[in-house]
Amino acid sequence: MKKILFLCMGNICRSPAGHCVFQYLVDEAGRTEHFEIESAGTIGFHVGSAPDSRMQQSMRAHKIPIIGHSRQLIAADLEYYDLILAMDNANLADAQRLDPSGQLHHKIQLFCNFCTQHRETEVPDPYYGGDQGFEHVLNIVQDGCANLLKELAT
Repeated sequence: MKKILFLCMGNICRSPAGHCVFQYLVDEAGRTEHFEIESAGTIGFHVGSAPDSRMQQSMRAHKIPIIGHSRQLIAADLEYYDLILAMDNANLADAQRLDPSGQLHHKIQLFCNFCTQHRETEVPDPYYGGDQGFEHVLNIVQDGCANLLKELAT
């Protein structure tokens, strides 16, 4: 079983989108038993909250089931998960700081490394923007998740 964690700052927009989209793709591919999927944030401000209502609206428009609640990344996550996908460089650096020895840094990667249809190197944070920002983020997430599944399913 592969354990995947999606990571952003507050765990209410980008990383829950990754969690929900990847879970949907895994379920649709009949590979549910091969993956454990979760998301987390580098800050604990939104702990226990459902994904942002604007992200939920975008996901519902794409028929992506809404799952999960916000939680904060902890050092033990670096040991537990096989792959931690940070949505931007700040999230990447925050996760790496939880591993001062650097022994687990190989598990922490930028999510956009898996994108092939988008040129962004980071998933932009849509929180302070309009609805179009959430739709754009969801498109990036769908691109990266589809390629992630292809890579991990081999």
